Amino acid sequence: MLQSSKLSCYVRSANQVVSNNLKQATPNAVIPKKAITKPPLEVHTSYTLSRQLPLGKFVTVSGPAVSTQVRFAHTDIKVPDFSSYRRTQVIDPNVKSSSTVDERQNMTYLIAGGGLIGTMYSAKALVTKFISSMSASADVLALAKIEVKLSEVPEGKSVTFKWRGKPLFIRHRTAEEIEAERSVPVSSLRDPQHDDERVKRPEFLIVLGVCTHLGCVPIANAGDFGGYYCPCHGSHYDASGRIRKGPAPLNLEIPDYEFVDDLVIVG
Repeated sequence: MLQSSKLSCYVRSANQVVSNNLKQATPNAVIPKKAITKPPLEVHTSYTLSRQLPLGKFVTVSGPAVSTQVRFAHTDIKVPDFSSYRRTQVIDPNVKSSSTVDERQNMTYLIAGGGLIGTMYSAKALVTKFISSMSASADVLALAKIEVKLSEVPEGKSVTFKWRGKPLFIRHRTAEEIEAERSVPVSSLRDPQHDDERVKRPEFLIVLGVCTHLGCVPIANAGDFGGYYCPCHGSHYDASGRIRKGPAPLNLEIPDYEFVDDLVIVG
């Protein structure tokens, strides 16, 4: 005979109802349906997220000699919704962001254009200031023009003046010199130019006393043609300042001038 205490487990198992898969042992529980409501949208910042972290001091130790690890589950931290920080053009997940690139980059183009205009204006102001610093001063501009009384130049003579650091020849020509220079064929000249093109008044010739060869100063009333002669390299000019012989390639330069009554203003 087996003791009753040893048979108690078999008795309890015999009294339990065991399902034979043919008939439902117990009815299914009916769970009432409830309206599912979404929680309100919460806007989080870095400060509010930091307030959700567990308080206290935690020390994590890792390494090959450590047998245990401490891990915190991410399921207890709410994922923030940054929809309020996103642009309106990219909130819809069904719309490609590439379709709104131009619209979203308008501000970038505006800032870049404004910066370019500002840079160009600053560069213009800098260049203008730099160039103006190299311009002539007031005392130099005061010497930019020279006035000469024509009555001080005797007929048949050439008077030398200083203008802008260069010699200035003013020649009072005679009627014979004027007629001789006008009769010279232009085709025979190295630098073809008629006498009428080089003077405003036939009796006065105004030229710079700088040889067009190497910048020497010619001698007035000298040379083979009675005009100007450069002794440095042998260039001969006539009474109209035109090159007639020697290595000089061009005629003597004529400055800007104008006649005012008995005065000539050069410059």
